[in-house]
Amino acid sequence: MNIDRRPRRPEALIPMVIETTNRGERAFDIYSRLLKDRIIFIGTPIDDQVANVVMAQLLFLDSEDPDKDISLYINSPGGMVTAGLAIYDTMQYVKPRIVTVCMGLAASMATVLLAGGSKGMRFSLPNTRILIHQPSGGFQGQATDIQIQAKEILRLRQTLNDILAKHTGQPVEKIERDTERDFFMSAAEAKDYGIVDDIISSQVKDGPGVSRDGKLEIAAGAGIRPNVQPEPEREGPKTSR
Repeated sequence: MNIDRRPRRPEALIPMVIETTNRGERAFDIYSRLLKDRIIFIGTPIDDQVANVVMAQLLFLDSEDPDKDISLYINSPGGMVTAGLAIYDTMQYVKPRIVTVCMGLAASMATVLLAGGSKGMRFSLPNTRILIHQPSGGFQGQATDIQIQAKEILRLRQTLNDILAKHTGQPVEKIERDTERDFFMSAAEAKDYGIVDDIISSQVKDGPGVSRDGKLEIAAGAGIRPNVQPEPEREGPKTSR
């Protein structure tokens, strides 16, 4: 019998928020409280379980009010490509505009989600790190099985490159070159690259709302609005998948 004697890391504690109303007090876990303000937070590696939760939240907020923006805050090292693509497709499927905000790190599949927010509504905090690279995986088995898996991972790489090209305005050929190895960017470099539209360092309360033509300040959830103006849309390739 194999006994793992390594010290176990304690499970992360989820803070609780107490809300007082005329009906009394009610306790929310912090993520449920954020969801009430149409804020979704991805703060872990992306796997099937995380994807299912995020997709359910997106679909719920879409059904609750399809005309009100959803804010997606990201601090994630990435994860499973298929799980990330499920979140990405749901972001494109729902009617509300998706505000994406990078906090800390967006790497790999998380960068695709960051770039996949609504145009003019993709933000980064000043000291974030953003990474793009090609997908990776390890395979074993018969030669034919390995060949099948290799063909699939190449197809996924092309899919991710096309998505990044669509949302950044960069040529697919440049995306292919840059993702050949780990390609790190600062917030400013990610803005120049087209992954985010602006860098925000503070928020202002009770500012003007956002109009559907995008001329006013952009809502970032919970009545808090980054005090920035969206940039004109970049010209880019029309490729989509």
